[in-house]
Amino acid sequence: MKISIIIPVYFNEMNLIDLYEDLNSKVFSKLECEYEVVMIDDDSKDSSYEIMKQLAEKDCHIFPYRLSRNFGSHAAILCGLEKCTGDCAVIKAADLEEPSELVLDMMEKWKEGYNVVLATREDREGKKKDIFFANMYYRIVRKLALKNMPLNGFDVYLLDRQVIDVLTSLEERNSALTGQILWCGFHTAEVGYTKKTREKGVSQWTIAKKIRLVTNTLFSFSTVPIRAIEVLGVLSFVASIIISIVEVIAKLSGHIPVAGWTGLFIFELMSFGIMMTAIGVVGEYIWRNFDASRGRPVFIVEQDRDKASVEEAAHTDGVNTVE
Repeated sequence: MKISIIIPVYFNEMNLIDLYEDLNSKVFSKLECEYEVVMIDDDSKDSSYEIMKQLAEKDCHIFPYRLSRNFGSHAAILCGLEKCTGDCAVIKAADLEEPSELVLDMMEKWKEGYNVVLATREDREGKKKDIFFANMYYRIVRKLALKNMPLNGFDVYLLDRQVIDVLTSLEERNSALTGQILWCGFHTAEVGYTKKTREKGVSQWTIAKKIRLVTNTLFSFSTVPIRAIEVLGVLSFVASIIISIVEVIAKLSGHIPVAGWTGLFIFELMSFGIMMTAIGVVGEYIWRNFDASRGRPVFIVEQDRDKASVEEAAHTDGVNTVE
């Protein structure tokens, strides 16, 4: 039996050494099976990849990869899933906001026969503003797209090899990996934890990336956007009939000398806004189809290490831990 631990890395130079030491003391030393750590640098502009290579030189279980540009966390995790060789894989963030012991807890659930184990947030430290918007996102997803989304969401999870093979075979771009996992519908268990605040470094989880996650989730797993513009179109049509009847009656009864210029202006303005919204929503779907039809890879690996040579050197030299 072998477990793969996949760690997407983006501007985490201040956390990688601490992350390795934390995993080494709380996870690696307690595992009773083979393991590997697949680290994917999503084109960080700091020293993250250099530190990853240093760790790999001292520990034969670590395999670093660097993407040719910033493809996003979705692509980085997919790269890890494609490169890993374990019977199961745990996806873990590099910022130490989740306790490393979760790996062992999720493995226990996996041994019980679950294909997917989600580490769900029972509570979280941090700013109230961040907590509010995070909870709002997960509630929107539960309401409009994925009914089985945990109430407080999840970032860390374990996937069985069967699930890994399914996810790597899905040729979807501009989607949400967490949504794909829930959509697959495998036998799923949950493990609760309290999310900590980040102690070192600055989060790169910007507002733009959060908005992109929301749109990718909704357009990939919900019909609400297209249904919404259909409803707006119907309401616009009904409003036009009502306004026309009112204007005709008012004109025939002589109550207005000019035939409803104000009402017509307001209606035209609203109709223009509805049409532009409709074009934008339809454009999102069309662009996603076009982007997928080009057949471009989800990620491109710029640098990596040959596993066979690393393992051979490690067995020869007997080096497998960071001093």
